[in-house]
Amino acid sequence: MSDESHHERELGGQLLASVSRSFYLTLKALPQELREPISLAYLLARTADTIADTASVPATVRIECLNDFESLVLGGSDDVKAHLTKRITADFVAHQSDEAERRLMERFADGLAWLGTMQGAPLHAIQQVLQRIIHGQRLDIQRFPADGSLRCLQTEAELDEYTWLVAGCVGEFWTEMCAIEKPASLDPAVSLEQMKTLGARFGKGLQLINILRDIGEDIQDGRCYLPGFTPEEVQRDSRILQPAWQHWLGVCRGHLDCGLDYIRHVADAKLRYATALPLLIGVKTLSRMEKTSWDKLLQGVKINRLDVAVILAETAIACRSVESMTKLYHKLGQH
Repeated sequence: MSDESHHERELGGQLLASVSRSFYLTLKALPQELREPISLAYLLARTADTIADTASVPATVRIECLNDFESLVLGGSDDVKAHLTKRITADFVAHQSDEAERRLMERFADGLAWLGTMQGAPLHAIQQVLQRIIHGQRLDIQRFPADGSLRCLQTEAELDEYTWLVAGCVGEFWTEMCAIEKPASLDPAVSLEQMKTLGARFGKGLQLINILRDIGEDIQDGRCYLPGFTPEEVQRDSRILQPAWQHWLGVCRGHLDCGLDYIRHVADAKLRYATALPLLIGVKTLSRMEKTSWDKLLQGVKINRLDVAVILAETAIACRSVESMTKLYHKLGQH
């Protein structure tokens, strides 16, 4: 058994499933050529995300550990690895209330070992996307240091930058991996750069769904991603955010429409199915949010497992043609 298949079997199964939740459905559905590099990139991104999100660890320590993790992703020294291993064990493992994230922290070095089996263009693409994601996570810690105070993003450019760094660049990476590992899977009538642009907006749309859906929880945690407000205004009455929330909902829908355009130009049916799942679950969530009162929005909105099961079944049929997929997208996203 090769190193690659060993690592994929050890880390790309139960551990990946436990930390990726519904996105594991997409990873599992990918064509074999794409499953390993994309699963690995996702696992390493989730590792960095857990480091960034462990609010009980001081912001300076989290940023230092992210810097070390980025160094190791780029091929850093054994000294850096030994130092980070000690910090992860001492400062992060015990602070994970989620069992899956605790195991992810315990096995962070195994993810790096898996990365060590990659080479050439796939390795470069994984390193590049992780650099961007980690940069976005560092920015998030600096802007929202989890010190008990509420802070707000100041400009639309800050929000757009953040959504690109933590998700839009993933759409570009996904497209690059398709071009590297399975070039016939993309419509030759559309350039790689056009697909990367659509993929970036697709990713930004999925991240905006998270931001709009989690607005109440984020405010409680001291983070307001909707720009243009003071903390005092938001704390006085969160309903002041409603017009901005509606505006960004419209931006999000525009991004998801680009996701639909992206899927229309995926020529491989298996890849089209895997790529469509997050889009269709996302647009269903968006539709539900549009129909929810502000007070209930602050409590969080999700679609349930039955909704997801129905989407899986409908997508399996609809992905056979672009026309059927388009109809399903519009049905699930009805206002």
